Amino acid sequence: MHGLSARDLMTPDVVTVPPDMPVAAIARLLAERGISAVPVTDADGTLRGIVTEADLIRRLAGEEDEPPGWFSSLFTNPEVLADRYARTYGKTAEEVMTENVITVTPDETAQRIAHLMEERGIRRVVVAEEGRLRGIVSRADLLRALIASPRAEATEAELSDERVRRAVLAAMRKEPWADTFYTVVEVKDGVVEFHGFRRSDAVQRALRVLAENVPGVRQVVDKTQALPTYLYVTT
Repeated sequence: MHGLSARDLMTPDVVTVPPDMPVAAIARLLAERGISAVPVTDADGTLRGIVTEADLIRRLAGEEDEPPGWFSSLFTNPEVLADRYARTYGKTAEEVMTENVITVTPDETAQRIAHLMEERGIRRVVVAEEGRLRGIVSRADLLRALIASPRAEATEAELSDERVRRAVLAAMRKEPWADTFYTVVEVKDGVVEFHGFRRSDAVQRALRVLAENVPGVRQVVDKTQALPTYLYVTT
């Protein structure tokens, strides 16, 4: 992981939502895409905040909160109460989002990103430049980088393969039929290999076409197996 930056690690093609998107639609989006957070941006790409699973769960939990009594309200910050109320009953992204987003620049090191995640207890950092969203680095991204680069220094070829792998995953996340949970993508010398499970022959064929259209892909090898019945029932 030594020598890698946020630019090397980040997923650049990030799903975003506008400030006025309804909360119910955001929850549906997170569930359907299998993602745990979504940045909130203006039309020009300016980062406004982020809505996470934790924000939505906090919203549900807040509905069970009892109003503070007269005495306890004397010792409670009204700003905190107002913020909690807005997050609990807000109807749109900008009303429930976390505004103080932890961000890094594209040149930030992997080590610094890992330290931030550990220090702040967060699962991802947003990559931004001059207030504009550039991508997201998750804990999974850091782990993959660690596995992919066992030597002290990653070669340029390894970094190129990693960028191709990320491009394939980004393309998969755009397609509702593609499954990034049960399908694992590996790239070596420009050869894309799919491992894990597939839902159908049609999905297998579409995945091959998707990968073939990603720049840098020289060959596609499908090593997936049919999704077992017991997994089909639970997904």
